[in-house]
Amino acid sequence: MHFRPATSSDVPAILDMMEDFNRLEHIPWRRGPGEAPLRTLIGSPGLGTVVLGLEGDAPLGYFVLTWGFDLEWGGRDAFLTELYLRAEVRGAGRGRLFLDAALASARAHGARAVHLMVRTDNTPALELYRRSGFTAPPRVLMTRPLD
Repeated sequence: MHFRPATSSDVPAILDMMEDFNRLEHIPWRRGPGEAPLRTLIGSPGLGTVVLGLEGDAPLGYFVLTWGFDLEWGGRDAFLTELYLRAEVRGAGRGRLFLDAALASARAHGARAVHLMVRTDNTPALELYRRSGFTAPPRVLMTRPLD
């Protein structure tokens, strides 16, 4: 298995995986409107990175890191907005490989911390993240869409 940054030619395969990811996470998402932001991110390394995990040429999953800047962390930080593995490769330790690759990518891009959100009922993911050193800060992430 190897990892590489996604290119515009990977967009159809990533969109297929994003559909499944968002369905599993109960996130309202539509493929059509979701394509433009994906293409923007792939074409704008200053915003973040989309990385594919592959076996040969076959995509097994992907992760998305977006960049931020936080005074508390002393500079650049990263948000692991998506980490997805196809159903047939889950539960075989590959999630840890994807997470390790995401953390290495964040470090290589100068991030001092990585943040993520995970559903409280996603026990396998929670356990993976806790074993990897993630903790829940005593604060709550709040979101307000801007129209």
